[in-house]
Amino acid sequence: MAQPIDLRGHSYNHLAFIWTLLAGTFTMSISQSSLSTAYPTLMRYFGVPASTIQWLTTGFMLVMVVMMPVSPWLLNNIKFPVLFVSVLALFDIGTFIIYLAPNFGLMMLGRVMEAMAVGIMFPSYQTVMLRITPEKQRGGVMGMAGLVMGSALAVGPIISGIVLRYTTWQGLFVVFMVVITIVFLIALKTIKDVMPQHDSRLDYWSVISSVGFIGILYVVNQIGKLNVNWGWMTGLLIVSLLAVAFFVWRQFQTTTPLLDLRVLKTFNFDLAVLLTGTSYIALIVVTIIFPLYYQEVLGMSPFASGMALVPGAVVLSLLNPLTGKLADRIGFKATMLTGMSMIVLGWLWLTLVSNKQSLLAMILIAALIEGGNAFVMMPAVTLGANSLPDQLISHGTAVITTVRQIMGSTGVAVATLILAMVTASQVKVTTHLTSTLSGYHAVFLTFLIVAVVGWIFAAMLRDGRKAKAAAKA
Repeated sequence: MAQPIDLRGHSYNHLAFIWTLLAGTFTMSISQSSLSTAYPTLMRYFGVPASTIQWLTTGFMLVMVVMMPVSPWLLNNIKFPVLFVSVLALFDIGTFIIYLAPNFGLMMLGRVMEAMAVGIMFPSYQTVMLRITPEKQRGGVMGMAGLVMGSALAVGPIISGIVLRYTTWQGLFVVFMVVITIVFLIALKTIKDVMPQHDSRLDYWSVISSVGFIGILYVVNQIGKLNVNWGWMTGLLIVSLLAVAFFVWRQFQTTTPLLDLRVLKTFNFDLAVLLTGTSYIALIVVTIIFPLYYQEVLGMSPFASGMALVPGAVVLSLLNPLTGKLADRIGFKATMLTGMSMIVLGWLWLTLVSNKQSLLAMILIAALIEGGNAFVMMPAVTLGANSLPDQLISHGTAVITTVRQIMGSTGVAVATLILAMVTASQVKVTTHLTSTLSGYHAVFLTFLIVAVVGWIFAAMLRDGRKAKAAAKA
């Protein structure tokens, strides 16, 4: 392989560049899902209820989603080394504020700063990796990126559970600070200017209207909660939908769109967006619902339920690099059909066996579903990028990450709502355990249907390799 050259004509270490990018993103990704195990501790420390503490995750997600559409503009207007270290610094400062926070408000400020950094980083690192990698090798490289996206989500609660077992909640953020600071120092040497700039004016109307995504997700996250003012929520939802509609309209009207939605005119790209969202729903629902099953049905402790996620996370981590190479070898359609079949089988197993599952069975099912995710999520991102011209890749990855986050958040809200509603309706006529099992069974059936729809999306994919071979002939 020829020595890679940056935009200044200087050679650089491609492997060191990639690993620095992945190390920073992996650490920042863990912060997204790591706080769930610390909720009881934080509630006692700040003297606030669970509904308030939950904003450390919900608020993080909302801010992250609104920053994702801005990432293409940042990549086009700021040199990548400057952008990368600035994002690391923003995350590091936010984490330091959390570490020192004497009250919940200041901790929330630090959490917002972390979310801004992660929201910019998620689409950006994928765009850069795709741009600096030849198309034939993208599957393998993006398989490594899948380690960040999938494994970090699954590993976050596990790492936080271990850290909290031996230290205070501040210790978790000390770990983040130390790692990000090390990555920051390494990045000064290894991250090079590899993204061409196309200076453009920031469309502030698009930025303002993109806040509608926050409104929609906020309303979705209120589903199933008690004492919600649904008159006010309905109004917020209508305003948010109108804002998003204006955002979409604006992208097609302005000469320099914040997020170029012309990418949605490509059929394979649209399917890739839906597939990565479908697989992400399966992954995040397993990560959140399975620990609840372990605690409520199997009577396990929070720490033990977190550790029960380890085997699935290991399978996901081992398969991610392999599935990327497999997609390069046998094609994306065959790879993603395999993955969606695994996800369907996992939910089908849970649906057909309505009695209490054993711990071993649940661990095997989690490994099957998470393994299926490895065959779908990053191959779908790679397929989507391969379907687009290079100048639209940054917009394509921003669309994929934004839609994926919205679909994942909606999936969790739907799962929580179904679990609560079905359990409550059954508890009046049967035992607590039976009603709880009915609730989980309804959740499993719902996501079996979602997985089957995803399998149909995979079957509809057009094999780009065949099309290119025909074009050459």
